[in-house]
Amino acid sequence: MTDETKFTRVGSLPKTTTATSRLPLVLTRIVWVLWALSLVVATLRLSSSESWSLLGLFSIDGLTVVMWVVVTFFSGIVHSYSRRYMAGDSALDKFFGNVFAFTLVVMALVATDSLVVFVALWLTMGLVMSALIGHVDAWDHARTAATHALRYFTGSSALLAVSFAALWWQTGASTVSAVASAEIEPSGAVLFAVAMLLLAAMIQSALLPFHTWLLSSMTAPTPASALMHAGFVNAGGILLLRFAPVVTADGSFMLAIVAVGATSALVGKLLKSVQTDVKGKLGCSTVGQMGFMFMQAGLGFFGAAITHLIVHGFYKAYQFLSAGGTVEHASPDGTYAAKQPVGVVGFAVTVLTALAGGVLFAVTTGEGTAFDSGVLLAGLVVLTTMHATREMVRHAALPAFLRYGAIPLVFLPAIGVYALVYKAIEHALVGVPFVTAPTELTPVHAVVAAAFVLAYVTIESGVYRRSTRLYMALVNATRPASGTIVTTREEYNEH
Repeated sequence: MTDETKFTRVGSLPKTTTATSRLPLVLTRIVWVLWALSLVVATLRLSSSESWSLLGLFSIDGLTVVMWVVVTFFSGIVHSYSRRYMAGDSALDKFFGNVFAFTLVVMALVATDSLVVFVALWLTMGLVMSALIGHVDAWDHARTAATHALRYFTGSSALLAVSFAALWWQTGASTVSAVASAEIEPSGAVLFAVAMLLLAAMIQSALLPFHTWLLSSMTAPTPASALMHAGFVNAGGILLLRFAPVVTADGSFMLAIVAVGATSALVGKLLKSVQTDVKGKLGCSTVGQMGFMFMQAGLGFFGAAITHLIVHGFYKAYQFLSAGGTVEHASPDGTYAAKQPVGVVGFAVTVLTALAGGVLFAVTTGEGTAFDSGVLLAGLVVLTTMHATREMVRHAALPAFLRYGAIPLVFLPAIGVYALVYKAIEHALVGVPFVTAPTELTPVHAVVAAAFVLAYVTIESGVYRRSTRLYMALVNATRPASGTIVTTREEYNEH
């Protein structure tokens, strides 16, 4: 047991006589240059209200430059981190080549205006990501996970191609901008095209029931997982925004998006509660967060969906790249700090802070001040704040008077900053149609709101933990694909 309890401290890379490839360093510097150039282009682009066209195949608008800045920044972080993390890997150049290729493909995808090129880039993005998932090609589990993911990605590409073909047949348009500007009537062909488009987006964003490819992808190196959870899964939200004029053509379809998003958001939270490994918890969290993003799009707030995917990308990239530290910080004796009871004062502070946060969000963004789907969006802010503040009340080690006083001083400014970021990104999406298109409230929205309140009460009270049947159902739902599960340590150590 000596070798399992001994800690190895990682220092500087050892000096060797073997020549080290300069490709990782070169690509890392290129990505950071791309980020700097993206900032310049974004500054120039946002001073104009019209899109820039390139060769008739690409169109640079507000969404393009925003995603360029975000994607290149995430990629720069992953490149820089991987230079140390992947040091000594026998396929180092291959890994950096795939990460860099993924960056270029995503940058091209968010700018393309041709439907044919869009599908080609969508497929290429999936091929590159599956290669990253199966990076350790001598490891059977990694190869199986890559094959499993590739099936989903090719299926998503096929559905997208069918959707675009149906839209072309209905409108005669061969570009994204032409489809967006066409007069869309909710005919059978259009609804079929939108259904195929939604399925493609759901697969890419790992929504239920297509989440198994994501939970099976933990064989990927951690930097690749960070890029996947912070960037790849966001493609579904970008797809919905690009085709918002088509998606919003029928109100019932918007309700369908809210329903599938709410399902993933709620179930993803429960799936996370039965996970024991760090990366598995993060994977289930992504399933839930992508569900929230789809909900925001289904409510008609596409700008909020883009804001969510960007903020989630920052959070999830950090979580994956610091996953090893999370394990090291676990209690060595297996004991954990006892949760403190909320108490009457804590409950009052939690509720009042959450309500004040919802009001602050509504006033700052204007969403929720009218009797439309914005009310549900503001309500989600209230529930999220309530959950976060309650956790702080129960876990903080500070004296009670400091904890209760600090909660509103911390959370309310944070909500204010989020609201301002939301408005800034909404403003930056200049030239993109239907960034905000709130829908009328319906009984379906009421059911979704009730489901969230019920789920909140169930999770916070811990009632769901008492059901063995529910526990086993959740465990089975988080089970990765057969052949991707590592059951013994030696299976990984060999590679």
